[in-house]
Amino acid sequence: MAVTNTFTVFEISDEDIDNLTYTADTNSSFFCDETDLDLQSFYTVFQPVLYSLIFLLGVTGNGLMITVLLTRRRQLRITEIYLLHLALADLMLLFTIPFAVVENITGWIFGDFLCQMKGLLKNLNLLCGSLLLACIGFDRYLAIVHAVPSMQSRRPRIVHLTCAVLWLICFGLSMPNAVFLSAAKEHADSTALLCYYYRYGVDAHNWVLTNRVLHNFCFFVPLAIMSYCYTALGITLYKSQKSQAKKGAIRLALLVTLVFCLCWLPYNITLLISSMVDLEIIRYTNCQSFMLLEPVLDVTESMGISHCCLNPFLYAFVGMRFRNELLQLLCRLGCSRICLPFIRAQGHYRASTSDGVTTTSAAPN
Repeated sequence: MAVTNTFTVFEISDEDIDNLTYTADTNSSFFCDETDLDLQSFYTVFQPVLYSLIFLLGVTGNGLMITVLLTRRRQLRITEIYLLHLALADLMLLFTIPFAVVENITGWIFGDFLCQMKGLLKNLNLLCGSLLLACIGFDRYLAIVHAVPSMQSRRPRIVHLTCAVLWLICFGLSMPNAVFLSAAKEHADSTALLCYYYRYGVDAHNWVLTNRVLHNFCFFVPLAIMSYCYTALGITLYKSQKSQAKKGAIRLALLVTLVFCLCWLPYNITLLISSMVDLEIIRYTNCQSFMLLEPVLDVTESMGISHCCLNPFLYAFVGMRFRNELLQLLCRLGCSRICLPFIRAQGHYRASTSDGVTTTSAAPN
């Protein structure tokens, strides 16, 4: 990491000198009191517990979702194809969580290769997840607002090809992580290794900034696309008499998008501020701001990572067809005692499906 020769030093008393530590970055350097910001319990207790819960829920939910969708992979609707790829992206991020938990407690003990793979898989999810949700919003926009002209572009083969192109682009953008990431000590007197961008000095620092810009771009641009598409959808549905099934499809896609925004928006705003600080667009005015930025980035990232376990539950609660198929799958896996009461409770309804979600309409016994 490059360090400038200009230093900003806060005045301190001699008796406090033992409690202060020197910290440097590309913007400025400070003598900062770290005792005022003790987050050790967050990194060693709260975050590992949270990540473990996210991992268990996420692997179970996304695994069941993928299994259900693959059982009828030849009859998948357009939105379900995108959701299948989204679940795969979430699983990639989930598989990096155990490594992050161990690193927070003991430091990185898995070597350079797994460090590089962890960064690659994490970056793939962060870049590809928002792009897939933008595709869902754009597909809903084509299906409702431009139903006739968009039929050719909404064929399943075209959708699979679109997803494949997205994966290739995001994979190419994530490859530099495998180049710059390595396991090393943060300081000479450190005892634990960290998985970070230590290779190639200034080039690694430049990639960190570039990667932040990519993450912000792949969040805010899809967010703008989704905002426009769902606004147009709302206006179209308000002016026309669409079926309840079509409205249900929009409700599912909108709910998934809103949850994504609420989980990842704080992290991307913090990431944007951090990039502006490193580029000296924003300057530190006091030591407290300097010390708070990195922990806030970690806390908001934890909020964002929690998103990868939520989509299956959203889809199960909103989509009747998916819920019925999930219950049938669980019965086949030996959970019939738990599932049968739910199946009987839904036996008074007839599933009514559409291109995107399933709703219900009352049916006689």
